[in-house]
Amino acid sequence: MTSSIKERITEDMKTSMRQQEKERLGTIRLILAACKQREIDERITLSDEQIIVILNKMIKQRRESVAQYEAGHRDELAAKEKEEIRVIQNYLPAQIDAEELDHLIKTTIQEAGATQIKEMGKVMALLKPKILGRADMTVVSNKIKEYLT
Repeated sequence: MTSSIKERITEDMKTSMRQQEKERLGTIRLILAACKQREIDERITLSDEQIIVILNKMIKQRRESVAQYEAGHRDELAAKEKEEIRVIQNYLPAQIDAEELDHLIKTTIQEAGATQIKEMGKVMALLKPKILGRADMTVVSNKIKEYLT
């Protein structure tokens, strides 16, 4: 429990309990359960970077659920998932703006010496640590493809 993100999540859980925010509390408990599960499974204490990976995975799952719920005309369930996404995003670093993301992608492509789409993995490997938790990797992937074609 040396992680500052984890401490912040725990404090927010206590606050949500005091203020009786049931939906927010439920989402925070899901986050803590996912972190605790990973710590138990791997017998480790999670770092902030590892927690960010878990949070990104949780957001990705919820975005997929939103798309499915909206396709099935289940707007109330989609709204619940969107609210969970909003709560989870509070614990991620500030999102990178489009201009800065473009600049990072271009410089990383040059740094990797990539010129073809088949070199995308090399670019992603260099770029991922720079933007961890600050950008949607699907968007990043699509932009890299755009630049390499």
